[in-house]
Amino acid sequence: MTSTRKRQIHDLLKGIETGDPAAVEVVNETKYIQHNPHNREGSAGLAELFGRLAQTSPRVDIVRIFEDRDYVFAHTEYDFDELVIGFEVFRFEDGFAVEHWDNLQTMVDAPNPSGHTMNDGPTEVADLDHTEANRGLVRSFVKEVLIDGRLERLGEYVDAPAYIEHNPYLSDDLSGLRSALSRGAPGGSRVVDYQRSHRVLAEGDFVLTVNEGFRSGVHSSFYDLFRVANGKVVEHWDTTAEVPPRSEWKNDNGKF
Repeated sequence: MTSTRKRQIHDLLKGIETGDPAAVEVVNETKYIQHNPHNREGSAGLAELFGRLAQTSPRVDIVRIFEDRDYVFAHTEYDFDELVIGFEVFRFEDGFAVEHWDNLQTMVDAPNPSGHTMNDGPTEVADLDHTEANRGLVRSFVKEVLIDGRLERLGEYVDAPAYIEHNPYLSDDLSGLRSALSRGAPGGSRVVDYQRSHRVLAEGDFVLTVNEGFRSGVHSSFYDLFRVANGKVVEHWDTTAEVPPRSEWKNDNGKF
């Protein structure tokens, strides 16, 4: 981790664990836009919030962290009485973090059918010179396969022999992924129904996509992290979270 911004966000997230008020100095609270619908705007005081959280002895593990122009995005694990896996995205402006999105899911603390956990695997970025090509590949994959449902093209984007799956309910075998994406729900929709891609962030061989849709009819946010090698997807991590109804939001900024 050599980037100043990566270090700042690493320390900010660890501040949840330590309660260190200096950790929030990277945030410009006068401009801070919070997209977690369960949290109020930053003006409420992140330092005080972190101080209160630290008293509950939480554990924070930043598994992977990446930078894409004005964005830093991290793959994280939390222990707040239960294990939670998530992705955190921050936007920088004039040297400060001014906007935040996240997607958190209760962690399945057991290997999937192929023996992989929700967060194990490579953590270091490679192939920095392929960042834009990898971003383009994953953007097309999300649009054609996940949103448009063109599952016949799955093998064109994914290296089946090399593929490693970290979803807790799927295996490395693409037949399981194909089945999950094609499973129908009452009314003719899909159980896993990607409808819109909001953001594609990339550094080297890692690409994170922020997507909106429905899971079993429930309005949901899908964050998918892909690792790309030799022009194809070879590894995948994800979290899925329900988007709460508008009446439950604590800010007006929206999940996306």
